[in-house]
Amino acid sequence: MQTLWFLSSRLVKGILVVLAIVVLDFFLIHFAPGDPAAVMAGESGATDEIFLQQLRVKFGLDQPLMTQLGLYLWGVVRLDLGYSYRQQMPVLDLVMDRLPATLILTGAAFVFSLVIGVAAGAWAAANKDRPLDRAITTISLIFYATPLFWMALMSVLVFSVWLDWLPGFGFEEVGNTDNVFERVLDVSRHLVLPAVTLGLFFTAVYVRMTRSSMIETARMDFVKTARAKGLTEGVILRRHVLRNAVLPVVTLAGLQAGQMVGGAVMTETVFAWPGIGRLMYEALLQRDYNLLLGVFLVSAAMVVVFNILTDWVYRLVDPRIEVAR
Repeated sequence: MQTLWFLSSRLVKGILVVLAIVVLDFFLIHFAPGDPAAVMAGESGATDEIFLQQLRVKFGLDQPLMTQLGLYLWGVVRLDLGYSYRQQMPVLDLVMDRLPATLILTGAAFVFSLVIGVAAGAWAAANKDRPLDRAITTISLIFYATPLFWMALMSVLVFSVWLDWLPGFGFEEVGNTDNVFERVLDVSRHLVLPAVTLGLFFTAVYVRMTRSSMIETARMDFVKTARAKGLTEGVILRRHVLRNAVLPVVTLAGLQAGQMVGGAVMTETVFAWPGIGRLMYEALLQRDYNLLLGVFLVSAAMVVVFNILTDWVYRLVDPRIEVAR
């Protein structure tokens, strides 16, 4: 019952947060320079004022801003995110069509960064002040300081152009076979470079967090007690130090899971990955207000869901933590 109350209260708060973000994004986008009607008119080759006015009336851009906001919020409540000016399709259909690719990319990058980051951080902590510790710390610092776009371009240049090991662009080969196994293998090969590139920055964060947390936990009294009982160093590190040190890493990972969607904008653009990050970039260039708002809405909802799951996982990792109302 307590868990149900926790999930319900968090869900209600999450919905309110998403609605607040939608309102804020609506005003920010409409106050930004640029006229979507002028963009559409320019693409069609007609820029006279009469045609511009017809476009504004057709897409409701001639109405007062508060009226547009009210109509948009009523549509969001009914899961109607509007119509894309440029793509000539419902926004919800466009976003749902691109969302699986983004979830695949961010999910793979998240798992990669968390597993490698925690393992490398634990390895560094177990070899504190030794050459291995210094090497892991230095490499993680380099990945942390390297710009994402530069790392993405260099990975394409090295592993796709020079070595020809992996495909550098796209989701899968054009005209791919209908064989499920071959298609999964093809998508996996295309996924390696963007997922690793996106995950390396977060990997560096988890390495440093895990290392510092394990070193601090190893100084606590319960670890000294376990060592006094005669437990081996490996058992102490796994069952006592790492299990308690991983709690702040879980919290940080949950918060950064939503940030990966933002990082996916650059990654999807460089690697031509057909996700909502690239869709957001295209909508911004085209001044497609409804599509841009739809992408922001879905991104905000994903962040809220990730935060709720983080609180739940945090309690599973440490059952001593009670669910607070």
